[in-house]
Amino acid sequence: MSRAGTTEIPRVEPLLVLAVIVLILYFARELLIPLTFALTLSFLLAPAVSRLETRRVPRVLAVALIGILAFLSIFSVGYVVAKQLLNVARTLPAYRLNIHQKMATVHSPAEQSLEKAFTAVEDISGDIAPSSPTSVSQTPVQVQPVRVIDPDRTQLQTTAELLMRFLRPIGTVGVVIVFTIYLLMKREDLRHRILLLAGMGRINLMTQALQEAATRISQYLLFQLAVNAAYGILFGGGLYLIGVPDATLWGVLAGILRIVPYVGTATSLALPLIVSVAISTTWWPPILILCLFLALELTATNFVEPWLYSTRTGISSLALLAMAIFWALLWGWPGLILSTPLTVCIVVMGRHVPQLSFLHTLLGTDAELSTEAHFYERLLAMDQREAQAIANRFLVGKPLIELYDSVLIPALALVEQDRHQGNLDDKRSDFFFLTIGEIVAELADYHQKEPADAPNPVKPRRSSRPNDQEKEFAVICISVNDQADELTTLMLGQLMERANHQTLLLSASAVSSEILDSLATESNTVVFISALPPFAFSQARAICQRVRTHLPNNRIVVGLWNSASDQDQTAEQSIERFGSGRPTVVVNSLAQALQQVTHWHQQHDSQYMRF
Repeated sequence: MSRAGTTEIPRVEPLLVLAVIVLILYFARELLIPLTFALTLSFLLAPAVSRLETRRVPRVLAVALIGILAFLSIFSVGYVVAKQLLNVARTLPAYRLNIHQKMATVHSPAEQSLEKAFTAVEDISGDIAPSSPTSVSQTPVQVQPVRVIDPDRTQLQTTAELLMRFLRPIGTVGVVIVFTIYLLMKREDLRHRILLLAGMGRINLMTQALQEAATRISQYLLFQLAVNAAYGILFGGGLYLIGVPDATLWGVLAGILRIVPYVGTATSLALPLIVSVAISTTWWPPILILCLFLALELTATNFVEPWLYSTRTGISSLALLAMAIFWALLWGWPGLILSTPLTVCIVVMGRHVPQLSFLHTLLGTDAELSTEAHFYERLLAMDQREAQAIANRFLVGKPLIELYDSVLIPALALVEQDRHQGNLDDKRSDFFFLTIGEIVAELADYHQKEPADAPNPVKPRRSSRPNDQEKEFAVICISVNDQADELTTLMLGQLMERANHQTLLLSASAVSSEILDSLATESNTVVFISALPPFAFSQARAICQRVRTHLPNNRIVVGLWNSASDQDQTAEQSIERFGSGRPTVVVNSLAQALQQVTHWHQQHDSQYMRF
């Protein structure tokens, strides 16, 4: 029972914690919303306060100056916008006749059709159930009860409701101002309290998280302010050229309303569009306004904002949309406005807290599959065309050996791991090996296109000896076990041939004692044993011991491709793992193998030139 209980806790506890957090956010929203607004404003104003402090301005004076300037700007813009909106609302009814005429030109065919349809329905209803003239008189008249209302009480209730409507937002604004000033004055105090809550062992972690969150949110708010200001200027200027009255008002409103994701942009279009429909005599001004809006919105949302916001906030576009809906459902329109800063904090927590790393994976921008994983995933889906496209895209500007070392061999290691664990059926594994073989075969004649100003690549030095003596320095590649080892051996042999080394490919079963004895007289021949760990090491060790017994003087290279364990060991430790086989060197990548053989070849040529 205790064992079962211990296994259920990790599954239930995260869900309970998440549910408790959501409930706290919902029921404490009256306090948390002003506090979050204050935090957001403090992130926006803190750089300006810090800049004044670096110029030896006292913090109290710096906070007072920046706070007064910021809140006066907000209240002034709000007052001017509200006053002009009221003016527009008063003048708009004068254009009612013009609006009705436009609506009539658009809907007149539909209205005539609907009128005919209603007339036909009424005629049919009269034929089916004709009404009797006495039916109305026979219907009893119901007497409505008369309610006596206390006029004094009603007046008090009305006054209280009006006061509450005004006092509640005023109180919220006051709380935001007080919190903002406190956070600007006591930044270190708040930081120290958070670090104390985290504990002494996590000071480094929490410091990095707080610094990253502050930087990302500040950059996001500053860039949003710049983008919205530019958007409002362009939108207002376009409306002025179109001839819409109060173009400055609509431009300012467009910049302000874009703070509210998704809903604000639609509202910023609807207001000037309604005014244009009301005052214009034709449909061209509304059409031009719609075209202007689409041009600005498509440019901002598809080019400017993805480049600025995603790189600064670290949040994907889909995550921004999903979290905007979540916070709107939780807190209403304040949650919609604050959705991006709140999501930034969540992503930063997921980046620095291991238990919450899934949040960074779900919401972050850098949660992409690596090239080898993407290649393997496409082959698992048996999508040969897309897998080939991934390999071709990777080759752009990169050498062939990097494709083999970074994509194909790691993908082979993944398929070998799944295959030996029984997680991959024969159909998919055969398809995988066949596709890899076709890709390697197609790349046999691949030549990388070098830029015109690129330096000439260093090629292995060709010796001046006769051809029969040059052939004495050869490379024999032996694949250890299965198809994966054969494919890595094929890649190795292909690269050796491209480097002008004479190459012979053999499987482990084809390596007989007679072949090994015949190679004993050719001491310059390099023997490669190609193995893909972790399941081929024992076979590679056995073959290495067998080859060393017959070829005590030859150079033997064991390629344990994509082996992370051998990369952490010294060269001597890697060699000692093979016991009496004792290879000359152990390599982990094709690049190391090619570099080693080329080095030996050049040494051999220099020794020959001395004689």
